[in-house]
Amino acid sequence: MKISTRGRYAVRVMLDLAEHDNGTFIPLMDIAKRQEISEKYLESIVSTLSKNHFVVSLRGKGGGYRLARRPEEYTIGSILKVTEGSLAPVACLEEEKNSCPRRVECKTLKLWEDFARLVDDYFEGITLADLENPELGADNYVI
Repeated sequence: MKISTRGRYAVRVMLDLAEHDNGTFIPLMDIAKRQEISEKYLESIVSTLSKNHFVVSLRGKGGGYRLARRPEEYTIGSILKVTEGSLAPVACLEEEKNSCPRRVECKTLKLWEDFARLVDDYFEGITLADLENPELGADNYVI
């Protein structure tokens, strides 16, 4: 499992929106400049985030993006899953129901299931608010 640039940038965009929330919409150009990410690339990322109701968008003058919910309501896991798809370490765990024909006799399946659970628990245990305010004691990202 490798988190792609798309997933990493999505977390950065969401954190930027959380940190700069003043009740108004934030232009994509401002986010791109602060994060040093191509505006064109960010368009595809925020499009995914918008379609999945993670951000709200407004076109035109005064337009841009803002979070659809409060920062503490977004886990890093949810952001990565919506942009990356599955975070499963092996193909047989990508679907909710494992349909691998070898699953019954597979001696490594539990290993991969346990690892997938660790990764999921880790990322689901960290919110945007935790990253935004590490001084509140949420900087202990250890399970």
